Amino acid sequence: MRTDNRKVKNTIISIYFLLVVAAGLLATVFNSIDLFEGSSIFVLLGLVLAVVVVHFIARFFEYDSDGAKIVITNSGLILTDFINYRENKVEISKHKLIGFKIHNYLFYRVLVIAIENSDGSFTKERFNITLLKQKKLKYVKQSLRKILKENIKHKEG
Repeated sequence: MRTDNRKVKNTIISIYFLLVVAAGLLATVFNSIDLFEGSSIFVLLGLVLAVVVVHFIARFFEYDSDGAKIVITNSGLILTDFINYRENKVEISKHKLIGFKIHNYLFYRVLVIAIENSDGSFTKERFNITLLKQKKLKYVKQSLRKILKENIKHKEG
């Protein structure tokens, strides 16, 4: 099964644009009106905080379980065509998948997969799935459950 959240990119670019326009507009308005002493600093800090939050939440997610391997990719949405500085890509054999868990935080969702190493230990990999639609998340869960069920079946038999 193959899925991603490619359609979210235009929405995130629009949000960035609106935040930058709002920062410029509010900075000029607050400087000219001067309702509260130093209020423009707080507004700008709030907007910078909003940009930082959107930056960390806005990640491209791609899941591919076709074939003998599972390929999961997380990368940034902005400037990824030029600089791929936030990519997290894992390519593992299906039989090495031990488990998975999805953590839902207030504004953030994470897929954690457990992978078996060659020495018997395991490592955990984290992927940002915040912008993945609920329907696609359901498909990813189904696919991972199916792979885990097959792994248990092969270990028993």
